Amino acid sequence: MSFSIQPVLENEKAILVPLTEADFDTVYAVASDKNVWAHHPNKDRWKEEVFRVYFDGGIQSKGAFRIIDKATGETAGSTRFYDYDEKDNSILIGYTFYATKYWGTGFNPSIKKLMLDYIFQYVDKVYLHVGATNFRSQIAVDRLGAVKIMEKDVAYHGEPPKLNFIYEIPKAAWLAQPGNKG
Repeated sequence: MSFSIQPVLENEKAILVPLTEADFDTVYAVASDKNVWAHHPNKDRWKEEVFRVYFDGGIQSKGAFRIIDKATGETAGSTRFYDYDEKDNSILIGYTFYATKYWGTGFNPSIKKLMLDYIFQYVDKVYLHVGATNFRSQIAVDRLGAVKIMEKDVAYHGEPPKLNFIYEIPKAAWLAQPGNKG
């Protein structure tokens, strides 16, 4: 891999900074809200001991970010690149969550566009795992132009397998959308 999956990324709404161990308390302050995980298959991530496993997986991935709202300086959530596959020239984007005040504000599509515009300079495909019952996220990835390609049990870092829908965004399809780059 000749590119970084943990650069600093910035747009008009947010700054994505590499997640560090020192960010735990700040990020957990957002994640400790039960409502953040209400639609997620792993509904107990609001518990500190469960979130710690999630957070440690982010640190180990070396592709996780703390999302900072540029307007307020507040931590809005977290996301990550992970599981780069050199043979398939693909990567996954996921493990994303936001404070509920960012839901429905256009924040998530802005972050995903930032990430996709960056990563499509280096890969040909992006995959996203979305919980089978996470309807909010399914709608969000559909709006990005992702296509559901399969259903599969996925074991997130340190968690038992849960049914997920696998979505794909090929680089050519992303670049064909107005305003996107790679």
